[in-house]
Amino acid sequence: MLDRDGFRPNVGIILLDDDGQVFWAKRTRGSGWQFPQGGINNDETAEEAMFRELYEEIGLKPKHVDVLGCTPEWLHYQLPKKFKKKDSDPAFVGQKQVYYLLRLLEDESKVDFNCTTSPEFQCYRWVDFWYPAHNVIHFKRKVYQRALRHLAHLVKA
Repeated sequence: MLDRDGFRPNVGIILLDDDGQVFWAKRTRGSGWQFPQGGINNDETAEEAMFRELYEEIGLKPKHVDVLGCTPEWLHYQLPKKFKKKDSDPAFVGQKQVYYLLRLLEDESKVDFNCTTSPEFQCYRWVDFWYPAHNVIHFKRKVYQRALRHLAHLVKA
């Protein structure tokens, strides 16, 4: 489902540990690291999509996290042509995302990348809150910076 401007609705997940560090995951294909994210289906709200993606990508259920907040607006990025799939909709230009900030309530041993037949990630680490804003792939940097700025006040020092 694309909006009229060619952006696919999507959710991003910023998961915090007790030390205020964020979950940073390495994709199974390529060398990229990122926050978990995924598309919003036609029949679900952004929050429902976030919980579905949370489980599908990292094996966590709603009881494993506390939702601290989300970005107040869509954050957009355009996907460079070289990253578009050959069979993608020609109108597709990128993603518009709502980012959710979650606190992990359980031990990190609950993380499981094998909840689907095609895992998105192969490993993870905990990094400083601002680290992803400067280390994600170039075309997502401004979105990450905006999302983290919007949500930083919810992180207890």
